[in-house]
Amino acid sequence: MKHKVKVCVSRTDGTNCDNETKHAFQLVGADAEIVHIKSLIKGYDPVLAKKVSLLDYDIWAIPGGFSHGDYIASGRVHAEDLKHFLGEQVNKFVASGKPIIGICNGFQVLVKYGLLPRFDTIEPPKQTTTLTYNDSGKFECRWVHLAKPKQDGEKCIWTKGIERIDLPVAHGEGKFVAPDDLCKKLFLESQVVFQYVDNDGNPTQNHPENPNGSMYAIAGICDSSGLIFGLMPHPERYNHPLNHPLAQLQKARGELPERGLGLKIFENGVKYFG
Repeated sequence: MKHKVKVCVSRTDGTNCDNETKHAFQLVGADAEIVHIKSLIKGYDPVLAKKVSLLDYDIWAIPGGFSHGDYIASGRVHAEDLKHFLGEQVNKFVASGKPIIGICNGFQVLVKYGLLPRFDTIEPPKQTTTLTYNDSGKFECRWVHLAKPKQDGEKCIWTKGIERIDLPVAHGEGKFVAPDDLCKKLFLESQVVFQYVDNDGNPTQNHPENPNGSMYAIAGICDSSGLIFGLMPHPERYNHPLNHPLAQLQKARGELPERGLGLKIFENGVKYFG
């Protein structure tokens, strides 16, 4: 019997998108479990009533929310907890070539841990970019258009076959910031996965199409292996065709998809295992 892909949807105090992320993975055939970071630290989960380790899973998903109230900076405390208490497990998980996805707050965690963008996977994780306060100075909750940049190759395993997609955002600190030369290297190495685009599919710095003012309209990146992926928009919130705000118009035009298009991202992660 074929192995069913096991997904660890880790959570901590303030995480609030774990159930939706688990549901999305289950819809594409994975066996997903929500595990609190304290359980991973102790090695036992009282809810699941069993021993747990990050290394027991094939995929690690860090969902959205407001970990530890986003005090200091979004994702900072959670990243430091992971590094301090679970660093050995995380390092082994990454070294084993298993996929990781960080959504919204999870993206912030991966950046501040130093697992993204990581051009050199031999070097220890080190933060080189950040996600900071939106240019608007307020929380942005809206749907946005995303597109892959025009670059050579397709590195990210999570977004195979996805050229454009609409997804919702919900964040106050989603502005991608990095040194200019690092941003250019991300494009050169095909590690920019998604950009915020306008209705014509062109990358934009204009609000609200670019909801946070991210440099080069960057909405999601991957590491040099293509296995670790972080994005600010929420694919788990587009798990049903009627989630889209224009669903009724799509239906009237005969353009309503059979399922929520955000599921393709989760499906790609699961299909990586064959």
